[in-house]
Amino acid sequence: MNAFFVRLVAIPLAVLALTGPCAAQTDPYPNRPVRLIVPFAPGGPTDTVARVMGEQLQRQWKQPVVIDYKPGAGTVVGTQMVVRAPADGYTLGMAISALMINPALRSDLPYDTLREVSAVSLVGQAHFGLFAHPSTPFSNVADLIAYARSRPDALSYATPGAGTGTHLAGEMLSHLAGIKMLHVPYKGSAPAQVDVAGGRVPLLFDVLFSAMPMVRDGRLKVLALASPKRAQSSPEIALIAETLPGFSAMSLIGIIGPVGMPTALLERISADLGEAVRAPAVTERMNQLGMEPVGSTHGEYSRIVREEIGKWTQVVKTAQIKLD
Repeated sequence: MNAFFVRLVAIPLAVLALTGPCAAQTDPYPNRPVRLIVPFAPGGPTDTVARVMGEQLQRQWKQPVVIDYKPGAGTVVGTQMVVRAPADGYTLGMAISALMINPALRSDLPYDTLREVSAVSLVGQAHFGLFAHPSTPFSNVADLIAYARSRPDALSYATPGAGTGTHLAGEMLSHLAGIKMLHVPYKGSAPAQVDVAGGRVPLLFDVLFSAMPMVRDGRLKVLALASPKRAQSSPEIALIAETLPGFSAMSLIGIIGPVGMPTALLERISADLGEAVRAPAVTERMNQLGMEPVGSTHGEYSRIVREEIGKWTQVVKTAQIKLD
């Protein structure tokens, strides 16, 4: 009788021992505030997306999402803070194309992007456009290439800055087309647009949404987009890839975390981010910023990060780009 009693007691104790840790692991996420690091000062499209996403996630999670600004070193400061955070899902970060470009350009990164960053979800994407002064004697990429080949030192292109996605898009065009173009970097889109509209530089690589107002008022003309697919907002604009197959360059914005996050947690947060991106208020605001909402899975974004780093590494090596 005593042995039978011991067995009866031992069974529930064993069950409790097995289920206790599992119960701890399945605590609802999140059960406290989540920090979302923005690698820029307040203002600008990345901050806007972070705030609108944060507001939507607060509604879904029933927990505060605290926006934390950590600008510096071309997004490196903010990204490093994400990388060094506990891998528990309570510190996430905004990431732009610099996440994939910096490993190609910089040998002094304080982290290994492929090994120390968890790509949680690609939130949205924006198109790069190739623009020209209205007086230029070409209106498409094929004619631009023919012109550049007949006048090897005649063309230069402005961008919002050295080492940006627009800069590397110009280098990719030069390489794939077998032409020479001089890069003229500016400190932002506005001065670059002004100088091209004023005829001081013939070409401009910039974000489509940013430069389109000058196209509409006749101060610039758009030749093509750098994207692999036509823009939802402007399907009439041709692609560079339609002349140079394989050409692809876009502005990508996503959310990252530190490496080591459990797969189940990554998939949960990724799914929540996808739900947030599809919320009407978020979709509308991103469209207003010239972005196409995505809301990818963790696996999809991880693949994109790997492919983009490989692509930009090859472009930087071929063009022998060095940043001082």
